[in-house]
Amino acid sequence: MAGHSKWANIKRQKAVVDAKRGKTFTQLSRAIIVAARSGIPDPTGNFQLRTAIDKAKAAGIPNENIDRAIAKGAGTFGTDNNSLEAIRYEGYGPCGVAILIEALTDNRNRTAADLRVAFSKNGGNLGETGCVSWMFAQKGVCVVSGIVDEELLLEASLEGGADYYEMNEDEIAEVFTQIENLETLHQALKDKSFPVTDVEWRWIPSNHIEVVDPEQARSLLKLIDALEGLDDVQNVTSNFEMAEHLMAASIV
Repeated sequence: MAGHSKWANIKRQKAVVDAKRGKTFTQLSRAIIVAARSGIPDPTGNFQLRTAIDKAKAAGIPNENIDRAIAKGAGTFGTDNNSLEAIRYEGYGPCGVAILIEALTDNRNRTAADLRVAFSKNGGNLGETGCVSWMFAQKGVCVVSGIVDEELLLEASLEGGADYYEMNEDEIAEVFTQIENLETLHQALKDKSFPVTDVEWRWIPSNHIEVVDPEQARSLLKLIDALEGLDDVQNVTSNFEMAEHLMAASIV
């Protein structure tokens, strides 16, 4: 498994703790605002909004906060979030690792400045648009838990139009499909009674860089943590591979 995927799994295990942070609430609320603004403000007819709401509820965001975010996206609750825009930034980390950052911001200059500081303090460089994005392709991903029969998973995945799946530890699978087919795949897995614990749009690297030096490993993971800690940042994706013992040593 690619290093960043493993790192994402480790981070996901900390979700209960992380969900208590104000930043996580801000991230998920902003995702709801943008989803409601980019489509109809009704989750039954807006898959992106429905997914954002599900993640917000899983993180423990109160219903009134969710309703307020939907109203803001629909333009029926003030105008303070009308300037939010989705922007993708790109850069390099230690060892030349490629990094994609997806942000929601109301101030491009502030966001770029914050990213530049995070990169420079942790052995990386914020690059120009297009410098690393050519190494990635966007896919839809359904994370499914409790897999006890891979044959049934394969059957359901094929029926849902999946491209492939990967089995992780603890009977967890990640099922990949084309972006436009994600809702169909999600429904197909649910129809087969598979517990889908997460649905997301993810950038998948076409090549990987192995990080073996402990100091560079620490710097890289510290950089990713610094980027993910910024208020405007929604997602960080990279193309590194790293031994688990290096990851474990870098977490503490």
